[in-house]
Amino acid sequence: MTPLVLASGSAIRAQLLRDAGVPFTVHPARVDEDTVKASMRGRDGAAIATALAEHKAIAVSNLRAGALVLGADQVLMLGEALMSKADTIGAAASQLRRLRGRHHQLVGALVLAKDGEPVWRHVEICTLWMRDFSDEFLDNYLAAEGEAILKSVGCYRYEGLGAQLFERVEGDYFSILGLSLLPLLAALRDQGAIGR
Repeated sequence: MTPLVLASGSAIRAQLLRDAGVPFTVHPARVDEDTVKASMRGRDGAAIATALAEHKAIAVSNLRAGALVLGADQVLMLGEALMSKADTIGAAASQLRRLRGRHHQLVGALVLAKDGEPVWRHVEICTLWMRDFSDEFLDNYLAAEGEAILKSVGCYRYEGLGAQLFERVEGDYFSILGLSLLPLLAALRDQGAIGR
């Protein structure tokens, strides 16, 4: 079988692959995401997420001849505004206040590359309605979650306490977590990385 390499240090993406029984190794990509985003200014979320995922997949693919490399990225769009990860708990609180009572989109992209060339791409868009939670809830949430939320573009871990932030979602659970698992598994079968 073709070896699979995950070009990401994301713990949740690795966990989802492990839980699905997919054999893989991890080789995080070194990509300047801010530069890629700046070069994509004015483009939609799908184009930005795909460009980021592709840069990651190709960067690692160029180092791992013959392997199938998975690049993944997810961006959050609040209307036309692209939001980035918060770097402090204070910034996370501000971002969550901006999102509360509104809906936003998580745009996730996956790219498989082999020998420096993309061989498969997938984009999934999920829409999430954040409830109008109280300031007291927000304070308790931030205290309970701590710096773990700084690893998520929306400052929430939907697979945990972050689910309490929402009143409604449209989209696949795995995609919200950052890995459109079922389409990916189909692609991995087609590429010979897992059994058919």
